[in-house]
Amino acid sequence: MGRLFGTDGARGVANSELTCELAMKIGRAAAMVLAAEDKKRPKVMIGKDTRISSDMLESAIASGLCSVGADVLLLGVVPTPAVAYLVKEKGFDAGIMISASHNPCEYNGIKIFKSDGYKLPDALEERIEEIILDETVIPPVCVGKDVGRVTTDESFISDYVRHVYKTSEFIFSDMRVAFDCANGSASVTAPKLFSRLGAECDFISCEPDGININDNCGSTHLDNLKKYVVDNGLQAGFAFDGDADRLLAVDHEGNVVDGDKIIAICAADLKRRGRLKNDTVVVTVMSNMGFLKFCDERGISYETTKVGDRYVLENMLANGHIIGGEQSGHVVFLDFANTGDGQLTAVQVMNVMKRTGKTLKELAEEMEVYPQVMKNVRVSNIGKVRYAKDKEIRKAIEAAEAELSDSGRVLVRVSGTEPLVRVMLEGKDEEMIERLSSEIAEVVRERLI
Repeated sequence: MGRLFGTDGARGVANSELTCELAMKIGRAAAMVLAAEDKKRPKVMIGKDTRISSDMLESAIASGLCSVGADVLLLGVVPTPAVAYLVKEKGFDAGIMISASHNPCEYNGIKIFKSDGYKLPDALEERIEEIILDETVIPPVCVGKDVGRVTTDESFISDYVRHVYKTSEFIFSDMRVAFDCANGSASVTAPKLFSRLGAECDFISCEPDGININDNCGSTHLDNLKKYVVDNGLQAGFAFDGDADRLLAVDHEGNVVDGDKIIAICAADLKRRGRLKNDTVVVTVMSNMGFLKFCDERGISYETTKVGDRYVLENMLANGHIIGGEQSGHVVFLDFANTGDGQLTAVQVMNVMKRTGKTLKELAEEMEVYPQVMKNVRVSNIGKVRYAKDKEIRKAIEAAEAELSDSGRVLVRVSGTEPLVRVMLEGKDEEMIERLSSEIAEVVRERLI
């Protein structure tokens, strides 16, 4: 994890940790690192989510880009995967998304995409960090005609909606479903997309006001969606996060269908149709043991990476796999997209429901879920750094692993986006993993506060 960039871009409390000054510097450095050397006026597009600080940071980043001679196109409010798609489709040198994804309103973040639509690899992020923090290169000072221009074109979003629409094999005129747009980016695209696909759609948390993004709604707060689906007798519900790059779902009884189950449903469907390339999926170390068992029973191989959809994608690209993702709902369909896309994923799940004639509940129940406990322990920023070398925490983890033996597993990791240490235990005995996770969490809290 870098000095500015975590597992999903640079992120922090807007105007406090992620300041306008820092955003301007990131814009300058990104243009220097990503622009083709023979281009005097690189083109960069900027998208944003609905949080109140996005306008402020958009202006700062655009100013930084223009100051080094880059031309900027403002897309307005769009999903993160729209930037990943459009930057390549429209021939831009880079794309920047201003969003803190599933985090609360006060946070914001900056994600950068290369001209091919992929997120920056660690090496390029480190070069940007060096320019900003170590001043290894002094940004050029452009004046007069060499200063970049800013233009606005919010019509590009229609091209993205059309792209996702084309990934559907069916019209869903016999389906009634709900979509929780998290008062975020999906609010501007989901109504256009899913109504066009013919489904009878109900949209909730689809009225952003700059402050209510992810506020008791979206993929991290499913209670409202569960109740809405059950109370209204709908077939399923789909929940996006603030920038719509992840998806979680609920079936008609309100049962949660997480990223593991979504990947399992779609991978099994591809396998049945002979379209699962290499018969392999890519997931992270957070995936449930039940997912691995599901794959083994169906002749599907799996590869695991560290947490972060970027690492899933790197594995997929290196090894020629076409589907992968995270339990949290980032799912990558490499035939269609360069990054996780919640709306595209919802379309693919609906495709499987339509093709098989099965309910979402029936499809999800094919995968058994092992009990899993997750505790998020808030720590200091210096505590995050000290975690890796703390011997007392290591002893607590080893003791839990010994007690679980081969009936479960322990995974403790530092969050890449928040001041948290995540303690996850999984196993057959729910009481045991609850107790052990609490013991480890208490040690982490005492040592890293």
